Amino acid sequence: LLQTGIRISEALRITPGDLTWLNRQPVLWIRKGKGGKTRQVSLPARIAAELLEYQRRHQLSSGDRFFPITRQRAWQIIKNAAGCAGISKNSYPHLFRHSYAIEFLRQTGHPAALQRLLGHTTPAMTLRYLRLLQVEDALKIAEGVEI
Repeated sequence: LLQTGIRISEALRITPGDLTWLNRQPVLWIRKGKGGKTRQVSLPARIAAELLEYQRRHQLSSGDRFFPITRQRAWQIIKNAAGCAGISKNSYPHLFRHSYAIEFLRQTGHPAALQRLLGHTTPAMTLRYLRLLQVEDALKIAEGVEI
């Protein structure tokens, strides 16, 4: 979730058939995202390799889900993991999506690209994350801008 910014419901529907490559980079097809939309998201090579190994080890066919659990169970797993890690702050799956969005903006300063990756239909939906950036982050992004 943190490496892709996808929603928990989207992650729970991922199958080996959704993993592909574009220009030698691993990509996940998110089918039936929010609003029934389909989009592609970048996937770190390390995670793609782990998914392929999991598929091989568990003999998954292209239509089998990698994570055959409910959303409620995913919530429990995340809350339990946070507790074991000593994180007292309320932890939930969508927090990973928020963290991905904020870090993406910090590193790239590119809300239009983020909008596409998150599957937002309007820029306003994506711009909500901009208010979470610190002044220092905004100055860092502006550092390389010359007009």
